[in-house]
Amino acid sequence: MKLSMRGMTLAAAFLWGGCILFVGLLNLAFPDYGMNFLRMISSVYPWFHASRSFPDVLIGTGDGLVDGAVAGFLFAWLYNVFSGRPHQI
Repeated sequence: MKLSMRGMTLAAAFLWGGCILFVGLLNLAFPDYGMNFLRMISSVYPWFHASRSFPDVLIGTGDGLVDGAVAGFLFAWLYNVFSGRPHQI
């Protein structure tokens, strides 16, 4: 069975971007919520800063969408490569 490259790319992008958006919005409403998570994310994504501002939440979401899409694409590609017929290994 092969994975859909487009489906996995979109699913991972929306999942990871949505996660950062969700935590970022909750952090705007409740200042202590997810602060350690957002600091960790800001150490990985160079344009995102855990400064509790709406533009930063959008930047983090965009970074998460791109990162999730790349990770989902690579996962689906690797899965499809290694799930080929047994004599190809």
